[in-house]
Amino acid sequence: MISPRFNPAAVLDISNSDQKVLIISDFHMGIGRRDDLAPNRELLLSLLEKRYLAEGWYLVLNGDIEELQRYSLPHIRENWSPLYAIFDRFAAEKRLYKIVGNHDAALLFEKNYPYPLYEVLRIETGSLPIYVYHGHQSSRVYTDYNHLIGVSLRYVLKPFGIRNVSSARSPYKRFFVEKKAYAFSLKNNCISIIGHTHRALFASLGRFDYIKFEIERLCRDYPASQGAERERIAREVQALRQELGKLGRVERRHVLRQSLYGDELPVPCLFNSGSAIGRRGINAIELDRQSIALVYWFNEGKGKHFISRGSYDVDTIDGTPCRRGVLNRDRLEYVKSRIELLGSRTEIL
Repeated sequence: MISPRFNPAAVLDISNSDQKVLIISDFHMGIGRRDDLAPNRELLLSLLEKRYLAEGWYLVLNGDIEELQRYSLPHIRENWSPLYAIFDRFAAEKRLYKIVGNHDAALLFEKNYPYPLYEVLRIETGSLPIYVYHGHQSSRVYTDYNHLIGVSLRYVLKPFGIRNVSSARSPYKRFFVEKKAYAFSLKNNCISIIGHTHRALFASLGRFDYIKFEIERLCRDYPASQGAERERIAREVQALRQELGKLGRVERRHVLRQSLYGDELPVPCLFNSGSAIGRRGINAIELDRQSIALVYWFNEGKGKHFISRGSYDVDTIDGTPCRRGVLNRDRLEYVKSRIELLGSRTEIL
């Protein structure tokens, strides 16, 4: 029996307020030191409680929060009780939205789960509609119980037919998932924010594509620069080249050369919050009615080198080693303009 707390879809309207939203996904909480999330435990607790809870943000947990394909919910709750205590405080203030993913889809059958569960969240900002969903769209729940959750799919999208056994590990499957979500957003003139693949995307660009664009921009700025600014650009290009080389070794090159947008200019309609289980930190999406940002949280001394070498805004949580770098930020009106100008074209699939 589906949980009585399951609601296929929800709407969060921030179009007439100064409210802010954190979108974060893929915790894969388990039962102890072997958890994927364990290395980032204190970092995650600190940033949620001391930054986003304390400052009145909405918290959107975009799927795969509990690792129910490997562990039982009672054991997970026992081992992550401090994190659930923070969830409780967000929920008590009606600032928590919890979306199911493929690894925690079994929550739909938990009668006593304490938080409402959703398949999709629509966020109204006053610009283009923003849809937040995990991105898997093809678990057994969808095939066996489609009559129960079909209304949520009709609300935002048709089933993608995406298999997700190892999408986060396989560059081929990641690319396929992202391409499907990109095509949906392009066709429907909206913004999608997904998780699932563990690969952060901003304005339809992954780090590999973004770095190439950024290096080109810096090279154009270099001839007109002087003094300290010229030295800064040179250092930043060097750091970005090093990161590009590392990405090329991690991923398969012919997959990285593919683009979600084919041979055309990218339409900034797809974003991905990455995951909370990065080796050196946590990615997330921050959103308000005017802007959207991809942020990277890390502990001092453990973050990626490009954060300290590049021209990224970095701030702190007082009294902790937590650091937050803003990797990308755009105004939503600018994103909307690019979607309107670039989005009208022949379908890519």
